[in-house]
Amino acid sequence: MIREILLKQKSELEAKRKENYIKRESEIKSLNSDIIKAITGPRRAGKSFFIIHSLKENYGYANFDDEELTRAKDYDEIIAMIDDVYSNPKIIFFDEIQNLDRWELFVNRLQRQGRNILLTGSNSNLLSGELATHLTGRHFETQIYPLSFKEYIGDTKNKTTADIKKEFEGYLRDGGYPEPHVKNLEISEYIKTLFQATLYKDVIKRHKIRKTSEIEAIAEFIVTNVATQISYNQIAKSLGVKSVETVKKYYRILEETMLFFSLKKFSYKLKEQETESRKVYCIDNGIIKAKAFSTSQNTGKLYENLVASELKRREQQTGIKTFYWKNQQHEEVDFVIKEGSRITQLIQVCYDISNPNTKKREIRSLIKAKQELKCNELIVLTNDYEAEETAEWYGEKAKIKFTPLWKWLLEKETTR
Repeated sequence: MIREILLKQKSELEAKRKENYIKRESEIKSLNSDIIKAITGPRRAGKSFFIIHSLKENYGYANFDDEELTRAKDYDEIIAMIDDVYSNPKIIFFDEIQNLDRWELFVNRLQRQGRNILLTGSNSNLLSGELATHLTGRHFETQIYPLSFKEYIGDTKNKTTADIKKEFEGYLRDGGYPEPHVKNLEISEYIKTLFQATLYKDVIKRHKIRKTSEIEAIAEFIVTNVATQISYNQIAKSLGVKSVETVKKYYRILEETMLFFSLKKFSYKLKEQETESRKVYCIDNGIIKAKAFSTSQNTGKLYENLVASELKRREQQTGIKTFYWKNQQHEEVDFVIKEGSRITQLIQVCYDISNPNTKKREIRSLIKAKQELKCNELIVLTNDYEAEETAEWYGEKAKIKFTPLWKWLLEKETTR
């Protein structure tokens, strides 16, 4: 029975390899070592396809979405059949392994035996925290998110600026989930279905939540308030949830899905970082279009969320840390970039910089943050305005770079 299942899966795998695939910028760390490789990320972000196209040859595969395979009592038989079907592969890829009972013990044993193991599955069961508990010191994690703009647009050599801008407008509103992009599916319906499936499988079912209406309402609230500083008290009051602790618990569970994330306010005092309200974002703008905004979309919020999700990717690739800044006068800088112990960039996001008062406000906040954080690289990401200007505020001069967002997204990220 197990051999038949694996042969069927092998055939399905070979068919998948022939489907259109968008090359990802990430790479699997230490692919040829015996350290366990865990690929995490939101549902449908493309984790399995990423692995399939990273492995060229000589690997075995088992997908534990198949209930018959998860019923196997002798796990050694699974390995024996993989060795048979795939002729003793050097690497074994376990897909959706969280469906296998006591999977961490099984994988630990294989790793000790010198097997090269790759894992993926729904992220709620393969979070770095859980892996760290089960596989301490024996795993690397690679995170896969929906497509970046670079991945979405592909080679730009034969594309005009007008072509790139047009594709950017689509990406800004529809996001970068790979499957609807490759197969020309209706994106909003696809994401609505995905959103509900994630809530049910990774949140409600897994955590045995009874009051489903509360956690669904909190999820909707987050999507509707992206790029906004919110507190647990505010959510509870807005939604009529009696317990702030319940809101706190549900919010943390929702962040585990990797559909949502938050940024701390920058402070040199760690206690203040933890106690101040955070700004919330979605990992993909398509979620916002599908679940929050009507036809009168707030383009400014979409711009800021897109920058936040891109910086989230770059955190993994470059090691940066991202915060927001706000002073007692409620002047704010959208993103503070920290590399090691240094603040290296201050980034404002402003879709329309044409209004002199708006421009003055953004520059004033940047210069005040520059004074406090001792950072000289000041950037304003705009719709289409591009320039380098010297600005002054109360005797403090600063050079400010204005860059169109689409162009910034295509820049090569580097650490300083």
